[in-house]
Amino acid sequence: MENYPCDVIRNFSIIAHIDHGKSTLADRLLELTGTIEKKKIGRNLQVLDKLKVERERGITVKAQTASMLHTHEGRKHLLNLIDTPGHVDFAWEVSRSLAACEGALLLVDASQGVQAQSLSVFHSAKERGLKIIPILNKIDLPAAQPERIAAQIETIFGLDPSEIIKISAKTGLNAEAVLTAIVERIPPPRGSQTEPLKAFLFDSHFDTYRGVISLINLQHGVLRKGDKIASCHTRKKYEITEVGIMHPEETPIQALYPGQVGYIACNMKQSSEAHIGDTLHRVGAPVDPMPGFKPAKAMVFAGVFPIDNNDFPKLEESINRLALNDRSITVSRESSTALGQGCRLGFLGTLHMDVFRQRLEDEYDANIIITAPTVPYKVIYSRDDKEVLVSNPTDFPDVNDSTLRVKEVQEPIVKASIIVPEEYFGEMMDLCFSRRGEDLDHKYLDSGTASSSRIMLTCTLPLSEIVTDFFNQLKSRSSGFASFDYEDAGYKKSDLGKMTFLLNGKPVDALALIIHRSAQEIIGRQWVKKLHKVIPRQLFEVPIQAAVGKKVIARETLKALRADVTAGLYGGHYERKLKHLENQKEGKRQMKKLGKVDLPQEAFFDILRK
Repeated sequence: MENYPCDVIRNFSIIAHIDHGKSTLADRLLELTGTIEKKKIGRNLQVLDKLKVERERGITVKAQTASMLHTHEGRKHLLNLIDTPGHVDFAWEVSRSLAACEGALLLVDASQGVQAQSLSVFHSAKERGLKIIPILNKIDLPAAQPERIAAQIETIFGLDPSEIIKISAKTGLNAEAVLTAIVERIPPPRGSQTEPLKAFLFDSHFDTYRGVISLINLQHGVLRKGDKIASCHTRKKYEITEVGIMHPEETPIQALYPGQVGYIACNMKQSSEAHIGDTLHRVGAPVDPMPGFKPAKAMVFAGVFPIDNNDFPKLEESINRLALNDRSITVSRESSTALGQGCRLGFLGTLHMDVFRQRLEDEYDANIIITAPTVPYKVIYSRDDKEVLVSNPTDFPDVNDSTLRVKEVQEPIVKASIIVPEEYFGEMMDLCFSRRGEDLDHKYLDSGTASSSRIMLTCTLPLSEIVTDFFNQLKSRSSGFASFDYEDAGYKKSDLGKMTFLLNGKPVDALALIIHRSAQEIIGRQWVKKLHKVIPRQLFEVPIQAAVGKKVIARETLKALRADVTAGLYGGHYERKLKHLENQKEGKRQMKKLGKVDLPQEAFFDILRK
């Protein structure tokens, strides 16, 4: 590794929207540099997508790193590819990857054009001062329009069309030009062997046998096995037990030099010690810490419960192990009278939540149910302007109760961007208004014929409106052509209330919801009808009610199981039959007073799966 000083090192990432060919291009670069064996053309290996969920869904979830050796003009270069996910839910992974790079390949599909996520990641890369290399992929497709998309890239990103490289990552067409551009256009890192050791920690994962494995970008100095290092953030000290590079699997080496990217193992026992964005230095030689990251902020919360209550210890252990490899997840215990013991988890978005669920099922064989997703609300009390964040509906106060003195309730809002062909613009406007969208604005992204123009619609939306079926509606109303991206825009005062569901007058805590006033009646009726279908009938009549505070806004009645108590009374006086009927009615009245309706877990699972 000492043969690769800073001037022959290039650290770069690939940024793109989902399904624009990021992992396929990474494969071609690994093949061309001889890092992996070259397979038959068209074979889609996706070497850096290591998780089962990534291969099944065709998306990148976890950022990966790979070091490649490439000879350019007779000189060997070390290229470090730091891969990034493409979905908005994994934007935190993207920001970490970009912090360890000097350049980025902006990949755009020549048939789909610029999408919302490409736009947001481009601005993140620009803010960090990265050199951007624009690349048009999939130019071999019949639907490709390279000239029109190139003009779009110039208009939106302000990049020179002459700098755009046109390739097909699948077939490898013109992929060599990408390697040349990486070497010639991306600046080398700056670093010195003589300055004190300084390393930037940008990712980590947990290994059962070696503890925490940290990915680092070495800024200055030389790092060898046996060196003693310390963390600027935790002040803890460690001894390096292994140093290596990802080539593309872990390859141990003797030492890391300035500008190089690699991994270290140092007997770090807990993943929480590997603080993302931390600066590492040699013991006794402190350095100024590098500007780190804001910690990932959970945007969506949900309860996770085992279908069999006896499986809770195993489920909790599985969740904790998986959370070690995904530091953006928050975990706390939760118990419910209906569902038993479980965990309440915080995620960055609904796809993040769904991927976590699938990883639990795939990697740990977990049999679970997840409650409806909720977002964190801010409750402000008038006593002392105290602010309380509430993510669990059962903890949400009754805003109409004057003794609680709730001043106001605020909900999280996001700034949303939707890119869509012009013919679907009206549908998108309607969708945004139906989800309480405000401050709508739009602009044309390219000047073409009316049928080919694309529009970017921006608006502010409540986060709670996009964590349910917003993506499904977006795709179905736009025939799959719309792309969507959002960023946090803080909190805003809102007219919200807690909806509870009563069975025979008793509330069911696990089914509480936080709903905006405008949608309470519609959602109340929908859920009451759902419950009516799944609750087993009792020997007495059961009222099913949806209530906000003390006001009932929807009701269904579950009829009692009927039995003909006079069936065996043949003959005799009719008054005798009437007496039996009166006794039955009185018995049912007593039952209704004392009767307890237990909602079986199967009914919960039916409701939450719908």
